[in-house]
Amino acid sequence: MSDIEKHFTKINEALDTEFVSDVPVKVEENTSIEMSVDVDYSTVRNNLYNLVATGNDAVEHILSLAKASDSARSYEVVSQMLKTVAEINKDILDVHDKVKKIKEDKFNLTQKNTTNNTIYVGSTSELQDLINPSRSSGKNIKKV
Repeated sequence: MSDIEKHFTKINEALDTEFVSDVPVKVEENTSIEMSVDVDYSTVRNNLYNLVATGNDAVEHILSLAKASDSARSYEVVSQMLKTVAEINKDILDVHDKVKKIKEDKFNLTQKNTTNNTIYVGSTSELQDLINPSRSSGKNIKKV
């Protein structure tokens, strides 16, 4: 019994009827964003590693050609290929950092708002005078 038939069996039992479809039905499975990020990360990472391996092979072959021809242009091409392979290595680290940041952002959803409620504005001495009026019998205290 296929997966689709299993899904319809439950519906058929609940409705006490039989559902028959001539049209193929596609049942989509829920994939979480985290799984898709992991799949994308591994795909990109594998592609970059393949590019590095291909670049290393190309550098070796071009370097052997440059040694054989003793041409300045050949050595320039070798240096450009080395620079490209180095940039791909940096891209691997950048992808790793970006995925790490995406996963950390998922868990850090708290807002960082500061609310300051001012209850009393004045000096400590004035506050004590308001709290204990007998302490300040000689003073003129204004109540707001």
